[in-house]
Amino acid sequence: MTAENRRAFPKLPDNIQKIHIIGIAGTAMGSLAAMLKSKGFDVKGSDKMAYPPMSTWLEDQGIDIMIGYDEKNLDWNPDLVVVGNVCRSSYADAITMRERGIAHLSFPEALCHFFMRKGNNIVVTGTHGKTTTTSLIAWCLFHANCDPSFFVGGITGNFESNFRLGSDLFVVEGDEYDTAYFDKVPKFWHYSPYRATINNIEFDHADIYPDLDAVKHVFQRMVQLIPEDGTLWVNGDDANALEVSEKRDCVRYTFGLGENNHLRATNIKYGETISCDVNFMEKDLGRFELPMVGEFNLRNMLGAIGICLDEGIDLEVVKEGLKKFKSVKKRQELIADVKGIKIFDDFAHHPTAVEATLAAMRKRFPNNKIWGIFEAKSNTSRRAVFQDDYPRALSLADQVVISKPWSKDDDLPPEKLLSISKLVDDISNTNTPIELIEHVDDIAAFVAKNAKAGDIVVGLSGSSFGGLHQKIADAINVQ
Repeated sequence: MTAENRRAFPKLPDNIQKIHIIGIAGTAMGSLAAMLKSKGFDVKGSDKMAYPPMSTWLEDQGIDIMIGYDEKNLDWNPDLVVVGNVCRSSYADAITMRERGIAHLSFPEALCHFFMRKGNNIVVTGTHGKTTTTSLIAWCLFHANCDPSFFVGGITGNFESNFRLGSDLFVVEGDEYDTAYFDKVPKFWHYSPYRATINNIEFDHADIYPDLDAVKHVFQRMVQLIPEDGTLWVNGDDANALEVSEKRDCVRYTFGLGENNHLRATNIKYGETISCDVNFMEKDLGRFELPMVGEFNLRNMLGAIGICLDEGIDLEVVKEGLKKFKSVKKRQELIADVKGIKIFDDFAHHPTAVEATLAAMRKRFPNNKIWGIFEAKSNTSRRAVFQDDYPRALSLADQVVISKPWSKDDDLPPEKLLSISKLVDDISNTNTPIELIEHVDDIAAFVAKNAKAGDIVVGLSGSSFGGLHQKIADAINVQ
């Protein structure tokens, strides 16, 4: 459960030069390390393990990684410690940090303090679509020569990075997950939004929130952070998003497909790209095109267009930018096309995201056999909370493969965990072929043996899935 309020911002040393990061090998923390390094700080960090590409990338930045959480990690006497949410209060370097009285910040506290203090912040929120929408906004602003800074939870196709340092105009993906053992509030409460979007709201992060009402509460608090002269763009087709944004000081606009939205898409065509007419307050803005698939990406595009309208970007420039947009890695990312078999990687692990991704693939490839290969690894997907929702989502595939249940050191009791055997039975009852295959190498071998030219293979996971996608490609190549 989150705390009800942010902690008071701590007093920091007047002259910070050396910064240590606990949990540095994570994507977000490693990127923050590089951002701090670029500002002239001496940065080092520690983590349980560090693997390529992050380990080698940090080494290339001249940032040392200490393996293990040890009190000696702080013997280089840093002025400040940034603590990732992987760190527990019982870790030796966290204990030492407190005993030595070293000032410390959570990730969002540090990001906001060092990079977002000017207040010209665009915060993109919602259960789904944050990464893509943030990337769309950042790219369109860059294409319009606005020199934006941004931080996003994925590697953007246009920038080949998940961050950029430019002007004081800062676009950030605003996550509702909590931040550190001493800072148990949603990340987006730290980001001082001037403009914001809410793509959608569903129950998620079952390890943090007990129910949907708790999730809606933190979004309501985020909305109230937007100043009177700021703006909020909300998916007007999402009842929860509308509800949490009722009490606000700023102007609220809605976007979506329903006729009551301020910003609306009509005459929609789906295929290899999305194209649609867009109107705002009954004014025709023209036809827009995005090289992505699926209704959810259409909604992401509308949220981005709304922010660009607020920023006064010429609409023809926005249209040009959208046409040149390159998708974020792990968002319907084509990994390989081997012997006519296309292999995609997608971040979907919440049942709504799984369903939306497979539905989009069905529209894009209506005559092809679609494989859905699913890994329940995230803190929510491995729980039983969505036990009855995954069968409907995964049955949109023509062939489903489920990997072994993911186990963690702090494993939950069996009754709290997703039952893989029940999931297999329920999918089988939809008459969808289903295989439970425990190990990634065996999944790759099974796909290579049974997939045919023209098949579409989609790996669905919130992680790297043990390198599954490339392993499938390699196994097909040697057939």
